[in-house]
Amino acid sequence: MKIVGILTEFNPFHSGHAHLLAELRRKLGEDTAVVCIMSGNFVQRGEPAVLEKHVRAEAALVCGADLVLELPVARSLASAEGFAHGAIYMMQKTGCITHLAFGSECGDVDKLRSIAQCLDSLEYQGALRVFLKRGLSFAACRQAAVREILGGEAAELLEHPNNNLGIEYLKAARRLSWNCEAVTVKRYGAAHDSEEFGEYMSGSMLRRLLEKRDWKSIESAVPEKAAALYRKAFACARGPVSIAAAERMILAKLRTMEREEFAQLPDCTEGLQHRLYEAARESVNLDDFLMHVKTKRYALSRIRRMIMCAWLGVDRGASAELPEYLRVLGCSERGRNVLAQMRKNAVLPVLVKPADVRMLTDAAQKQFQREVYATEFYSLLYPDFVQSLPGQEWRIGPVVLKVSEKS
Repeated sequence: MKIVGILTEFNPFHSGHAHLLAELRRKLGEDTAVVCIMSGNFVQRGEPAVLEKHVRAEAALVCGADLVLELPVARSLASAEGFAHGAIYMMQKTGCITHLAFGSECGDVDKLRSIAQCLDSLEYQGALRVFLKRGLSFAACRQAAVREILGGEAAELLEHPNNNLGIEYLKAARRLSWNCEAVTVKRYGAAHDSEEFGEYMSGSMLRRLLEKRDWKSIESAVPEKAAALYRKAFACARGPVSIAAAERMILAKLRTMEREEFAQLPDCTEGLQHRLYEAARESVNLDDFLMHVKTKRYALSRIRRMIMCAWLGVDRGASAELPEYLRVLGCSERGRNVLAQMRKNAVLPVLVKPADVRMLTDAAQKQFQREVYATEFYSLLYPDFVQSLPGQEWRIGPVVLKVSEKS
């Protein structure tokens, strides 16, 4: 059996994700098992997920995924490079995933691999330093360096977010010497962050529709079984979750931080702590804070991640940690077979229920405790405080599907 790993957030799961899973099975065979490494309650754009992780995991399972593992929060809130490296490391350590897969705008894995190899070269590092001295954003300098080495066509591929993530996945696999087969599926539908309506809408557009509870529009772009789970979560007042609900808590944290504490945040370089410190003392809301800090060099997504790390207590040391365990959020019947293989072959311990944490090393327990804290913060963002009971990380086990529950 082929076992393919994908890095995802499913924030929320939608028709584009269903298309990815269907295309992977068309390419690799209908019996292919799909293992998802999924961000938990906080996502890489520096925000809380619109729905909690077990709901998103179940939506993926009923729509075709087989096993969902949680990417630790410190990696979920990392840069694209750190985000990819943590997830690819987990795939490698399962001991059973045979293929790495992802969606991309170009749909050509060889072209993306050539860029990944370029980004690991000394020639690229030298070119990058030259462009960084000009004060441009890292993304612009990266693209300029690739254009100088590989030409304009390769550089243009870096203008698309899914191509960029795919390149980071391939680069991480290369650095980890993971000998997997890579597969990419051409992304279909609306562009990233597009406001376009239709069957294949962007995740950002769907999150806005979920916040408005526009179920007619949502159900046109989300598989029926996933939409039913979202409705159920909303009916229980466990969604939608947004950063707006955390605004005062986050501002309170930022206003009480010293420059030295800002300096310890992941990705805080070049004296950025001073801009963060001053912004915290001049801003009346998060949008104001972001505008105070943002420059041509510092992207909004980078600042949002730093804000979220500050609130959750994720420092530079935590961000550099590699995952210490493989935490199961849910599985299907076929996923159970994969899980059995993982139990035999995985290099990292496999956590199926919270009680398994007691068997971990001290370092791994500390990493899990970070997830406990993150969930405590996340639960405070539910629309109804009745749903915000403490200790949820210890009480909620993985979602286990029966054959009849999967589409």
